[in-house]
Amino acid sequence: MDYPDPRCADCPPTVRACRTGEAEERGPGFCPSKIDPETQAKARKAYDDPETAELSRVAAIVEAEGYCKWCRAQEIIEFAKKMGWRKIGIASCIGLLDLAHVFADILRSHGFEPISVVCKNASIAKEELGLTDAQKVRPGGFEAACNPVAQAELLNAHGAEFNVLIGLCVGHDSVFFRHAHAPTTVLVAKDRVLGHNPVAALQLVEGYYRHLWGPLGPPKKARKA
Repeated sequence: MDYPDPRCADCPPTVRACRTGEAEERGPGFCPSKIDPETQAKARKAYDDPETAELSRVAAIVEAEGYCKWCRAQEIIEFAKKMGWRKIGIASCIGLLDLAHVFADILRSHGFEPISVVCKNASIAKEELGLTDAQKVRPGGFEAACNPVAQAELLNAHGAEFNVLIGLCVGHDSVFFRHAHAPTTVLVAKDRVLGHNPVAALQLVEGYYRHLWGPLGPPKKARKA
């Protein structure tokens, strides 16, 4: 079977040959090494850029040193230390601002200088973005729109060397990534229903979250190479 695109998500647990450097020999037909080795080769050249190379090198060191020992917050702290950064940008949802405050205090305790910007800064009325009153979370009054562009631009302007997202909405986080100049990571992925633990829905997709399946339903056959 010919595959037009890589499909790593369908790789069987018994294969996953890229872990052992055997993708070309044992990879499934949809393996990137077989589908598009030219793009892989082009991407590898990007590591010749010193900044990309250093980010990747330090990330791998943090992975190894903290493997199954450090929580994500600590990984962020250790990564920033090893990169030599001082000014850390925090882009937070207003609903998680108390957690952003705690994280900022933790950063200060390590000698960092946190800069924080909340999503509702500038108080832009949702009507200015073309929403109707009925499309608000709470119709009938003023409702400020999230403003990820200003979050990113303010952190850019004030010298953030590394950004940490805390609970930005789906889509708003995408806008932030598009405008941020500094490397950015996520500490909290917003999920209002699951206590900001979105992976739980995937773990329960055969039970409580069966309704996530679309009209085509779950796959009928086991994954094959």
